[in-house]
Amino acid sequence: MDIAALVKITTRAWALDILAAFHEGVPGRQAALLARVGAGRTAFAQSLTHLVDLGLIERNPGHGHPLRPEFRLTEQGRLIAVMASKVQALPLAVPERQMLRKAWSVPVLAVSGRPTYFSEIKAKLPPITDRALSQSLKHLNAQAWVSRVVDPEAYPLRPQYVAIGVGAEVRAAVQEVL
Repeated sequence: MDIAALVKITTRAWALDILAAFHEGVPGRQAALLARVGAGRTAFAQSLTHLVDLGLIERNPGHGHPLRPEFRLTEQGRLIAVMASKVQALPLAVPERQMLRKAWSVPVLAVSGRPTYFSEIKAKLPPITDRALSQSLKHLNAQAWVSRVVDPEAYPLRPQYVAIGVGAEVRAAVQEVL
């Protein structure tokens, strides 16, 4: 998997939660997954459809009712579900879990393993806008998942960002499949 695939997966808030639930052995029925994930019906349905479109989940042929289908992981989905399960296994409070559901949090952490300039992060995540990256870095810094370091002797002043603490743990889990 490459960073572009990670960006596509994380565009839906509940995608990693659904993949982690599959990896943990939750049956592929919508009711069981919905109860385990805790998402709203609409957001859950959009995330599930998104994962089917990406080829990570497929309908389980011969199982389920046409109106209540059953799903299973594909081969590619199994690899990514392991990563999603490791990320979900981190001991996080509710606000921190919500931070993982933001579209750019996980991809930004994935490319912030060493001190990196804003422009370098933007270059590694081509579809991200300046505003989205700025907001993500601000939220991740406030959560103490990313450290913002400015060299006072450099001119002009250019901050560098690096994943720390829980952010580094999330990054390590993601790097196993990148």
